[in-house]
Amino acid sequence: MKHGHISDMVAKALDGELLAGEEISALLSVSIKTEESFYIQWAGRTISDQVSLGRAEVHAQVGLNISPCFNDCLFCSFARINGIFSQQTETALEDIIARCADFEKNGANAIYLMCTADFDFDRFIDCAAAVRAALQPCTVLIANIADFGPAQARRLKDAGCAGVYHALRLGEGSDTRIPPERRLQTFHAAREAGLKLGTCLEPVGPEHTIAELVEKTLIARDATPVYCGAARRIPIAGTKLAGYGIVSEARMAHILAVVRLAMGFGVPGNCTHEPNVTGAIAGANLFWAESGANPRDDREQTEKSRGTNINDCRQLFIEAEWDVATGPSPFFS
Repeated sequence: MKHGHISDMVAKALDGELLAGEEISALLSVSIKTEESFYIQWAGRTISDQVSLGRAEVHAQVGLNISPCFNDCLFCSFARINGIFSQQTETALEDIIARCADFEKNGANAIYLMCTADFDFDRFIDCAAAVRAALQPCTVLIANIADFGPAQARRLKDAGCAGVYHALRLGEGSDTRIPPERRLQTFHAAREAGLKLGTCLEPVGPEHTIAELVEKTLIARDATPVYCGAARRIPIAGTKLAGYGIVSEARMAHILAVVRLAMGFGVPGNCTHEPNVTGAIAGANLFWAESGANPRDDREQTEKSRGTNINDCRQLFIEAEWDVATGPSPFFS
């Protein structure tokens, strides 16, 4: 290694010590076309292999509705301000159940129900309970919904959800109408109700500073998730943020590996999205298949556009020489 301090930081992470913010910053600052970057990515893969026993997971998400959402997250196709979708539509419960059952049949390790922030919470609970009843008892069900409080968290748990996906996103409060503290309150509510948390450093854009990447990584680590990771922002044509472009998969692999090192050995999962072999080689051990609405897509049925299916996700992991877990998600066990 040319720069001993970089190898020392990587060695520290490999030894099971948590990295400080300035160390995470230094690792993120390394150019991707260097020996050091590939060493960081090797280390990320090494830790992911160890903590997940060499097995990657494929989770699946079903979008329940489409709505011009009032939270106006500039990176989201549902944002009212982006004008992509002007009408509210909701997938029939029978179709939602059928999509979830199909994902279960095809071997998804966990199934997520996602809705926009303005989706009625009681309706979501009814939907989750119906899906829960239709699936095998061991199938892991996860909620991907708007912020919620302690009472709602307990209802999610009672409806059969094992956990939630939730993130304090990059640009939260400036690129969105959501106060960052509200996201943190939801983390706490989920934890108190016994819901396991999956999170991510997302959506990463070319304009985001290393300081913000570090800040959000440390927030995610403090939330004690079962997985973290990194995902790039997908530009939505005609929107304000599209002008910034997109982070390359090569750069994202480096960021993903640094997040893996920063999380330590207590976090088994390391996700990235959208699924790609480069990320899997650098330590990603979680991909998503998708059906229905998708906040990175301007089409109503993402499986006909950007969305990836279970078999394709599994094949990407195989190309990166991962074994793929079968049965319920070990991350949420």
